[in-house]
Amino acid sequence: MPFARISLRQGKSPDYLRGISDSLQRALEESFDTPKNDRFQVFHQLDAEELVFDRHYLGGERPRSDDFLIIAITIGKPRDTATKKAFYRHLVDLLAVSPGIAGEDVLIVISTSQRDEWSFSNGLAQMADAASVASP
Repeated sequence: MPFARISLRQGKSPDYLRGISDSLQRALEESFDTPKNDRFQVFHQLDAEELVFDRHYLGGERPRSDDFLIIAITIGKPRDTATKKAFYRHLVDLLAVSPGIAGEDVLIVISTSQRDEWSFSNGLAQMADAASVASP
């Protein structure tokens, strides 16, 4: 049930975006037990002046580069702090491999929601109506 918004500077290749998408999905599946077919992601590619960020704030030893991206994820079932920390680390490690993003360039925000705050199609609250569907 996660929904991700990925914001980054314009001009990245389809392979680069696919690398982000696949790494994010893998981290969600492996750290949050998200089902394989539960992939809902939106990329926002912005002009340089539309993605404003501090290159040094809580960023580590190296300043953030122009490859900086923000991954905002809305999830249904809350996770404990240890699970979220493991997810953050796992995702950054995967992104370093594909598409090759430095950890300093990754900001992740997780928000939670209730089952009845999702409608996947047809104006129905499928998650609220189906007790047999596992909450990711």
